[in-house]
Amino acid sequence: MPTSTPTALVAAAPTLFRQGLLAVLREQCPELAITLTADASEVEQLATHHFYGLLVLEGALPGLNLPHVLGRLRQARPSQRLLVLADARTLAHEAGLHAGSGAWLFVPSHVPPHALAAAIAPWLAAGPVGSPPPRVLPPYAIAGRFSRRELEVLRLVVADCCNEEIANRLFINVRTVESHRRNLLQKAGTRTLVGLAARAVREGWVA
Repeated sequence: MPTSTPTALVAAAPTLFRQGLLAVLREQCPELAITLTADASEVEQLATHHFYGLLVLEGALPGLNLPHVLGRLRQARPSQRLLVLADARTLAHEAGLHAGSGAWLFVPSHVPPHALAAAIAPWLAAGPVGSPPPRVLPPYAIAGRFSRRELEVLRLVVADCCNEEIANRLFINVRTVESHRRNLLQKAGTRTLVGLAARAVREGWVA
């Protein structure tokens, strides 16, 4: 049965990414009771037999049969608030397959922990599991639109590298760097590189 204490199950490998996500979650929601597992064999039992305000699944967790677990969850707990982190191919397939599950979010695995935490914070503060998720635009929805190369360029922009330095470090030409910067400005909704860098740091788009 749900309690007044927000709960979360985080099924992810013990990496720096998981450590960062946990730190941000605890900072934003100190009362959050977190259950951790890196054992793929435990995930299905925990996820289908216990109530959690939020379930975070790392699709690349060694030994995890993600399609099977998602299928079982859809049957057992269709209203479970679920965040799935996975590569682009897995996201495209699974998100399409489970498009009817309204409380499920599928996001790229490279999205920064701060952006993820900000995205799921409304869920942790929301009502019972049966209630719909808040209709907000989470930061990951913007960060998730960046390609991996654009995120690499963004990190170097934040590090105050000029176009030539970025081109040399990434082994691309300057015109390609300029194209990536234009795309970053457009996707982030900012007009200047200073504004882009400030928002990237504030929203946690770069580590």
